[in-house]
Amino acid sequence: MEMEISHETNQDSSNTGQPHESFYLVLPYLPLFELLAMAEVCRSFTDALNDDILSWLNIVVDEKHRKRRISDGILMKITSKATGRLNTLVLINCTKITDHGLQDVIAMNPNINKLHVQHCIGLTPEGIIGAVTMLNLHDATLTSLKINGIFNLTKEHLQRLHSLLKPDQIDVGICPKCDEVTMVYDCPLETCERKRTMRGCRGCKSCVSRCEECGKCVGFNEDEDSEAACEDKLCEDCWIQLPKCGFCNKPYCTNHAYKQCLLPNSSGFVCEACYYGIHQYQI
Repeated sequence: MEMEISHETNQDSSNTGQPHESFYLVLPYLPLFELLAMAEVCRSFTDALNDDILSWLNIVVDEKHRKRRISDGILMKITSKATGRLNTLVLINCTKITDHGLQDVIAMNPNINKLHVQHCIGLTPEGIIGAVTMLNLHDATLTSLKINGIFNLTKEHLQRLHSLLKPDQIDVGICPKCDEVTMVYDCPLETCERKRTMRGCRGCKSCVSRCEECGKCVGFNEDEDSEAACEDKLCEDCWIQLPKCGFCNKPYCTNHAYKQCLLPNSSGFVCEACYYGIHQYQI
């Protein structure tokens, strides 16, 4: 009996520090920055992440609410972990990424099928066209390209992209009202009466006001829309459903809910404008 116990103890000690099997099941679902943080926990986690290619096949980075820190060099280091098999590259608000950095990543990963680079203002239309062209040369099956927020997009750029991809694979088009290259929306309501009028409701956000929550066109009549605390437009139905500021009774849209200033010992909140107004008055 004593020998049996001693043998089991030795087995346990030999596995000390090894990640549990469930660890590998969780990895593919972790956001990028959480993955990078996990790699810093201990040596066994670092080795496990380096050996697990599945965790690095879909890279998604949104720096909208983060300190800008993804540069060309960092992006190359991260994507190299996929060893040339990267499937998805999503970069949103990554202002430090350049044409050169993007094309270097694509040269090392020629089978990318989703390329989303919205609001990456360091990229140019010419650089994106070059990236898509590189993927086509390698017979990649690029099915989704999102470039909203890239500066200086023209009809000529869009025409060139349409020669490389199907129009429905690209998130921007030509607004029928202002004739600019941007994201174009339809009202999601099948019963929208404006769809049958000459004015219509198809257009970009600059030409047709839309509810930030449901996408319904609003603003044609004064009583059709309400303003959110973040100054976005909301339809009456969405305005009613969203939680309101305890002082001005205005809601935030879902995209700007992070701006809520929570009240101590309360489930309610105040908007930024009211919060700073209150503190200024107290001072």
